[in-house]
Amino acid sequence: MTRIDKINYYLDLAETVSERCTCLRRHYGAVIVKNDEIISSGYVGSPRGRKNCSDLGYCVRESLNIPRGERYELCRSVHAEANAIISAARKDMLGGDLYLVGREARTGEYVENANCCSMCKRMIINAGIKRVIIRDDKTEYRVIDVDEWIENDETLTGTTGY
Repeated sequence: MTRIDKINYYLDLAETVSERCTCLRRHYGAVIVKNDEIISSGYVGSPRGRKNCSDLGYCVRESLNIPRGERYELCRSVHAEANAIISAARKDMLGGDLYLVGREARTGEYVENANCCSMCKRMIINAGIKRVIIRDDKTEYRVIDVDEWIENDETLTGTTGY
């Protein structure tokens, strides 16, 4: 039996975490790792005590045909990255990696060109996370240096979506 590499190991964990998602559009899971130790995890879901879209049976953004990457203020959920960040202390995340996996809720396919939204990017920057590793398919992934998000600030150009 071939041993799985570390990056895909952590991505597999993030993918398992995503199975707890309550979003009707996309299931994302995130795992924060530092020095080969899991610091925290998070998945997409409504704030504690509020009803999830899966409980309500509808998504406001979907009913308004809002494209992905836009108008997140209308979303009921807290994103996977944000949930992972709020579950950890900043000192534990400094210099760490965030592993992210997204799947389409209806088809189970990996989200094409998955990325963090602009709000999550800002939280990741402030958390001190150094790299974000995003799964593209079962074994392929992209490694993003968070410094690129600092240097290429999309909020200065008005870029929306991803």
